Amino acid sequence: MNAVEFERVSKSYALYNKPGDRLKELLSPGRRSHHRDFHAVRDLTFAIKRGEVFCIVGENGSGKSTTLQLIAGILQPTSGSISVNGRVSALLELGAGFNPEFTGRDNVYLNASILGLSKSEIDRRYKTIEDFAGIGDFIGRPVKTYSSGMVVRLAFAVAINVDPEVLLVDEALAVGDASFRHRCMRKVHELRDRGVTIVFVSHSVSDIAAIGDRALWLDHGELLMDGKIDEVFDAYSGRTLTA
Repeated sequence: MNAVEFERVSKSYALYNKPGDRLKELLSPGRRSHHRDFHAVRDLTFAIKRGEVFCIVGENGSGKSTTLQLIAGILQPTSGSISVNGRVSALLELGAGFNPEFTGRDNVYLNASILGLSKSEIDRRYKTIEDFAGIGDFIGRPVKTYSSGMVVRLAFAVAINVDPEVLLVDEALAVGDASFRHRCMRKVHELRDRGVTIVFVSHSVSDIAAIGDRALWLDHGELLMDGKIDEVFDAYSGRTLTA
């Protein structure tokens, strides 16, 4: 059984030129359309094997983050079907899922419980999460007082310590300092060795080359290439250098 399967998945949004156009369309259903469709991703079909490190590459606006949000269940497809097998832990938008008024400690318990852990399970993991985040006394302060780097540290510490079967990482590590990024990459290697499926979006050539098994190249929401990491990245690098 694959960890993730996309079958002809599309995600589109209705764009209106003027706020009043939305109201016109609501008041005249079935008549003239007052919007145009923007396709964030279009007709994507691919599968990710269990234990695979799957990298998604593409320029800004290519649909990489949308694809991760569809896997996480944050977004629902406009058409097509998605199958995800296993507990998903996601490190997507900076601080997504954190309540800024809560302390770091409270947010650890909140996020871990949302991911399905009992209080006793979180109690056992809490010290490991706190130590990995390495934010000191800030763990007891409201998240709204954190720097962006502190938020990433805490979010990553939670994401990797809830026993995920599918881990999603979306360029958030770029915010952290170099030493923390190295620690995170070591942890990603450990998870890979344990058979965790990892879906990874990054603009870092070295990160992708170091951990990737396979890559998907997206361009304006469409799949251009799906294959071995070196083949896809060579093609993608050649395109961006000559563009």
